[in-house]
Amino acid sequence: MTRFLAALLGTALAAGAATASAQSITVALNADIRSTNPGVNRDDNTDAVVLHMVEGLVGYRANGSVAPLLAESVDRSDDGKTYSFRLRQGVTFHNGAPLTSADVLWSWNRYMDPKTDWRCRSDFDGRNGLKVEKVEAPDDRTVTMTLDHASALFLDALARTDCGGTAILHKDSLKPDGSWDKPVGTGPFRFGEWRRGESVTVSRFDGYQSPPGDKPDGMVGAKRTALASVKFLVVPDASTAKAALASGAVDVAQVLETDVPELNKTKTVEAGFYPSTTKHTFLFQTRDPLLGNVKLRQAIAASLDIPQLVAAVSNGEGKPNNSGVPVTSAYYDAVQAKGYAYDPAKAKALLKEAGYKGEPIRIIANKRVHVPSFNAAVIAQAMMQAVGINAQIEVLEWVTQLDRYNTGNYQMMSFSYSGRLDPALSYEQFSGPKDSQPRKVWDDPAVQDLITKASTISDEAQRQAVFDELHKRQMEATPLIIFSNGQEAWAHTKRVQGADPWEGKARVWGARVVGN
Repeated sequence: MTRFLAALLGTALAAGAATASAQSITVALNADIRSTNPGVNRDDNTDAVVLHMVEGLVGYRANGSVAPLLAESVDRSDDGKTYSFRLRQGVTFHNGAPLTSADVLWSWNRYMDPKTDWRCRSDFDGRNGLKVEKVEAPDDRTVTMTLDHASALFLDALARTDCGGTAILHKDSLKPDGSWDKPVGTGPFRFGEWRRGESVTVSRFDGYQSPPGDKPDGMVGAKRTALASVKFLVVPDASTAKAALASGAVDVAQVLETDVPELNKTKTVEAGFYPSTTKHTFLFQTRDPLLGNVKLRQAIAASLDIPQLVAAVSNGEGKPNNSGVPVTSAYYDAVQAKGYAYDPAKAKALLKEAGYKGEPIRIIANKRVHVPSFNAAVIAQAMMQAVGINAQIEVLEWVTQLDRYNTGNYQMMSFSYSGRLDPALSYEQFSGPKDSQPRKVWDDPAVQDLITKASTISDEAQRQAVFDELHKRQMEATPLIIFSNGQEAWAHTKRVQGADPWEGKARVWGARVVGN
């Protein structure tokens, strides 16, 4: 352990001892946040911290659907172009000011100002296909937003965590000169102190009005908190975070999957796995002279014992999933559950039909800690070789692999996609025209038409039918093999309950201290 990390742990131990009897906890972050400005200069750690302090009109449920948050209701016009948001009564900002439609308008206009540098502006100004043409406030509790065309993804875009949930802010969030100061939001916690490179502290907002629900549900549901304060402590080293958990200096932390069994043997720590919508996959370059043959791709799929592979790379905790729809999604149904069957005899027959003569097939992988890229490639290699496929592995640094992915310069690749909650966005990650987007693996105009349809219609039954059709076509074409969604290993001290993360992010408004 470096001298710096030892000193950091010593500081954390002192802080943990000082607050052990209070309704306060310490959460480890593997890196400092980038800002406190929602959706601006952000990363996952930043989003996790900021979303404890701010809220938007809508938010995600755990199943990936979108629910009202600061809005009590959301109505859509018959043509699907105008959304009317009715604000909840009794909601106040951290400075005591009541939430009104004027605050929504002010926040929206700020986001759409290029000077704000909001990362999601292009998703609403027409550059990415959707434009919000008009935002109005007919009265203090009503906001209407009119789009240039109907979109099933509009509310999803508003709820996105990387957009800061399109948080509604009070204008006191800015300094007198118009520059950013601190988030004055409506969330269950209010901003305390940011010691750059060390920690961020937030305190309970006693005037908080929770949305309905008896328990946390994604980013909505019950958000009343029993905690007086939370310290997000920067602990960049995984072994230090593990030691801090064992000592009680840290109450909640993401840990290595391999550390879960050991932590669960202690008397003071509980560790477990939590699902995410990350997709772990094997990609095929369908323009490769060999892998352009669908029968060869199908042979590889038949050669893989996917349940065994998933169990091996997830310590037996993962669930196989060959669908672009996450297993946690409201759209995951019996059709999506139909996956590839392990059939070595069929694999050999398909290889013969493909005219395969033992040519090498190289699987690119990386050795990042929190993805199964290399381990999955090793297991797939052995299974492929067992049916006569000359599979080889090429290990690259992640930056180099990402460049090869973006340019389409590979035969086969063990690759993980970041999570997308709406299935239309999930399918869009790997589907599209290769000529203009070489990173795409599924280039089929009919598939693009289906994704466009799913992105436009809002009827859930019609969308389900589209996603079922996409899954059937994906199984047949096999432009990639999705083998599972992600799981994140997290641990907490036994003095804390209800601190379950969500989508790989700390979420502690439901936490409480149950012992010292």
